[in-house]
Amino acid sequence: MAHLNFAKDINEVVRLDGPMQGGPLMRWQRKAQETSLRSHTDNGSSSPLKIKPRTPGKGLPSSSCVAGAKTPKSPGGCKTPGGKSGESLNGSRSSKKTKTPSNKTPGRQQDRFIPCRSTTDMEYGHYALMKKCEDDVENEAANGNENKQEYQEQLKEAMEVKDCKILNFRTKAPAASNSNNLHVLYSCGKVGAKQSTSSRFIPKEPDRILDAPEMLDDYYLNLMDWSQNNILTVALGNGVFLWNADNGTITELMELSIPEEYISCVSWVQEGAILAVGLSTGVVQLWDTDQQKLVRSMTGHAARVGSMSWNAHILSSGSRTGAIHHHDVRIANHQVALLENHTQEVCGLKWSPDGRHLASGGNDNLINIWSNQMSSAPPVYTLTDHQAAVKAMAWCPWKPYLLATGGGTADRHIRMWNIQSGASVGAYDTESQVCSILWSSEHKELISGHGYALNHLRIWKYPTMTKVVDLVGHKSRVLCMAMSPDGTTVASAAADETIRLWKCFAVDKQVKKAASKPEKNLTSGLSMCIR
Repeated sequence: MAHLNFAKDINEVVRLDGPMQGGPLMRWQRKAQETSLRSHTDNGSSSPLKIKPRTPGKGLPSSSCVAGAKTPKSPGGCKTPGGKSGESLNGSRSSKKTKTPSNKTPGRQQDRFIPCRSTTDMEYGHYALMKKCEDDVENEAANGNENKQEYQEQLKEAMEVKDCKILNFRTKAPAASNSNNLHVLYSCGKVGAKQSTSSRFIPKEPDRILDAPEMLDDYYLNLMDWSQNNILTVALGNGVFLWNADNGTITELMELSIPEEYISCVSWVQEGAILAVGLSTGVVQLWDTDQQKLVRSMTGHAARVGSMSWNAHILSSGSRTGAIHHHDVRIANHQVALLENHTQEVCGLKWSPDGRHLASGGNDNLINIWSNQMSSAPPVYTLTDHQAAVKAMAWCPWKPYLLATGGGTADRHIRMWNIQSGASVGAYDTESQVCSILWSSEHKELISGHGYALNHLRIWKYPTMTKVVDLVGHKSRVLCMAMSPDGTTVASAAADETIRLWKCFAVDKQVKKAASKPEKNLTSGLSMCIR
């Protein structure tokens, strides 16, 4: 009998179709429990959940196994995997169907918004939070000091700080750029800039076209300027010509006797009839245009003078060697300072409206900001964001600390600079060579002249820098621009040997009447003290 008992034990061990005693629940049973629990939670029942004990002697529960839910009308209401819906374990039909679990996110759960640290200004956020607490305390004590509020507004404007959100939850999309920096040379497409709505009428045709034969097609020279006496000066070849905008008369001021020499730069004094003329030999001449005679010649440069700018009695000149000279035209020893930080030709030179800073741009892609101290000290700031020569430079008339610069063919950007901090406050792709920039204080706009490949003028709305209008007409690149003394007309000289006058900043006299100002005596005292 022993061998029969042993065979019986072996059969019980290897038997697979018998009920499992004390084992874990099957997967379909656990799914049924989870479904019942979820439906119970969604119905908002607050009674505790109790699980029925399994029936003794059987390995399977006889019901849904969850107390608190409705009792099924027939035993075994749980679904059999792979079976038909509503079929119990013993093959009978159940009148109660189990709900299918919902795939939707439960309504009581909420999303989290994680701020982006790379675009969030933590310092400004801390300042804004602390300022809010301080304002609440001050408002409880008093209504605040008006002088302090005005000071805060001026400080925000000076530092270019704008009220914005403390936390930033998204990053800006990267700006699309050309894979080839010289793609603009063979691209004929228009710039896809945003269009700004303008309520005023801007003529798209030039008011007058002047012939300018023998104008040098040289990007680095500044060959045109407009005086406060409404005299437009242009250098053509080896001569200088004056055009009176009041009566239209043309006068030849001077002509070089040596054919190999040429005029490389012209610049009017801020008031009066003194004209500075830079030559290819490195000499700077001062001419009295009323008397049409040479007042003095100033030497010192070793190469041609391509840019000049006046600051009262100080004339600053930049040459091809990269050197900048300060000339005091009142004294015999005119050179009072030498500035050296450019390694290539200085093609842009502008004094700020308040006379505190001098901006210089060169073919070495650098912008140097110098103080008005007549010394050979290093520059206050050296800006290196441009990727090409910087010729176009213009200071904002109503914000003396704001400087606009434009890059050459490989750069094609107009950049704004806060000189108080030396930081860039904006960069705008023009998809064309930037040759000149002028500001309009009346309309709070600026106009830029472009070379390859658009060859047109574009008016921008400040500070949004959206396009107002394009002025098309030149057949070749725009070399330089000048603005009339009343600020209504812009003259553009191009390599197609034409000068076009655009009345793009005209003032509506019905909307704004010009304030009556006493007539200034534009006779400069420099003519009496220049040696």
